[in-house]
Amino acid sequence: MANPSRSIFIAGPTAAGKSEIALALAEKIGGEIISVDSMQVYRGLDIGTAKPDAAARKRIPHHLIDVCDLAGPFDAAKFVQLANKAVAEIESRKRIPRARAIFCGGTGLYFKAFLEGIGEAPPADATLRAELEAAPLAQLLAELRERDPAAHDAIDQQNPRRVVRALEVIRLTGKPFSVQRAAWNLQPATCNMLTLFTRSAADLRRRIDARVDEMFRRGLVEETRELLKHGLAENQTAMQAIGYRQVVEHLRGERTLAQTIELVKIRTRQFAKRQLTWYRRHGNCQWIELQPEETVEEVVGRLPQFFV
Repeated sequence: MANPSRSIFIAGPTAAGKSEIALALAEKIGGEIISVDSMQVYRGLDIGTAKPDAAARKRIPHHLIDVCDLAGPFDAAKFVQLANKAVAEIESRKRIPRARAIFCGGTGLYFKAFLEGIGEAPPADATLRAELEAAPLAQLLAELRERDPAAHDAIDQQNPRRVVRALEVIRLTGKPFSVQRAAWNLQPATCNMLTLFTRSAADLRRRIDARVDEMFRRGLVEETRELLKHGLAENQTAMQAIGYRQVVEHLRGERTLAQTIELVKIRTRQFAKRQLTWYRRHGNCQWIELQPEETVEEVVGRLPQFFV
């Protein structure tokens, strides 16, 4: 049986540098990395998700990357299932006595699902979901505000997929979505604390802008154009990935490339802010602010609790 209590959990906003830290840490302790990213699970979504490249994956084994076709569904329940399997595999290899699974990513919901359980929310209803997806977002938000003010205030109101899911659960169960989320198994998962790496607002903005520029330089537009041939536009989850959605709109003629690049930077900064807000609410994080001049090796060197 897997022993999650031995695992390490590295979280943080996009572009904070957590992936590089996890990679160096894995080399230091002989660990393997489990990606906690709701978009890196999809094959083909490479540049826009900052997926670890072949060299990084050769250096250290990575799990839960490229495990789902673009047309396939993926959710928190599937993540928990595959993550538990990965932890068991890592521990069974016992590469060295201290070997651990290193969870690393920015999808807070997946961390929560793994550590606290996924609750009893009903499965998707295809007919109801199609009806909700056909309605204007403003109408959906109005219904959510009326039926569950707490969920309305807490949800990402720019993400139609999450709004649809909340209303789907409310209609199917007759209960507020916020109450069902709160009823997740909140028993502590043995010392499973997230180590959250963050940066100053100015430093994080600089890194986000540089990352976005690099993604477009590497061919994000071309990658998106190719993904459209394989069903990207039909996958409501994948279309929420920042970068791809804006590039699709650019390819449809809605804005220039320069405007698209700037919009992706803005949306990424907004996303990073929402990630930090989520982790503040999580309540079981140790926060470490990284400095611009600090090397990855220096960061790992001041984390002795990981090496005992």
